Amino acid sequence: MYTTSGNDALREYRQIGTTSTVGESSPHRLIQMMMEHALSRINFARGHMERQEVDRKGKAIGDAISVINGLQVSLNHKANKRMSENFDALYAYMMRRLLQANLDDDLSILDEVYGLMQELKEAWDAIADDPEVIAATGAGVEG
Repeated sequence: MYTTSGNDALREYRQIGTTSTVGESSPHRLIQMMMEHALSRINFARGHMERQEVDRKGKAIGDAISVINGLQVSLNHKANKRMSENFDALYAYMMRRLLQANLDDDLSILDEVYGLMQELKEAWDAIADDPEVIAATGAGVEG
């Protein structure tokens, strides 16, 4: 019983910290945080898949898909249509592949999507000052 309330308190503390961090972050940093979260969810899914924890695997993959969907819907198609369409297609591909990984229990697909997201995040980290890319991805739009 103590463990449960301790876990609940820890979860609440983390939520408060996350909410505070999100509220203080630039739009560019918010995209970074979403990418980091997607990567962590894919990592969790991998571990759950290896341990044959079907429910947890499905939840982690679902969470990763939700984050990627959030990245996709935040795209600004008016700023740079071609670039935003490329991001849109990449996000759609990643979500389809994650669904397939879940259905087939395929670690190699998780690794593929993880690699794509990691590469995208590294590029995103490097373009912090490129206004055209930031505008096309929606990170320059204050909401």
